[in-house]
Amino acid sequence: MKYQVSWHTVDEAAGSAWSTERKRYPRRESKVDQYAAIIDAILLADLDAPRKQRHTVRRIHARLIDERSMADVSYGRLRAYVAERKPQIAVASVSARNRQR
Repeated sequence: MKYQVSWHTVDEAAGSAWSTERKRYPRRESKVDQYAAIIDAILLADLDAPRKQRHTVRRIHARLIDERSMADVSYGRLRAYVAERKPQIAVASVSARNRQR
């Protein structure tokens, strides 16, 4: 077996010009999801804070470790979550303020 593929796979591939669709698995829950509400609240509060007083990702990470004993979430994963959510929260906040006027 040069390519280490069974004859079943070869027979299936030869029988159709189109490959079969891969099985889709449900999205696995991230460890950050446990702390999402807390992180979102921090980011929302930072919108009204002066620029120099806003939380950095490093500070959010340190707060969660100190206050919530978050040892199972890496800094990199938290940074990716904050980078994804910060613009979304800002847009939602602006649209909510516009609706109030």
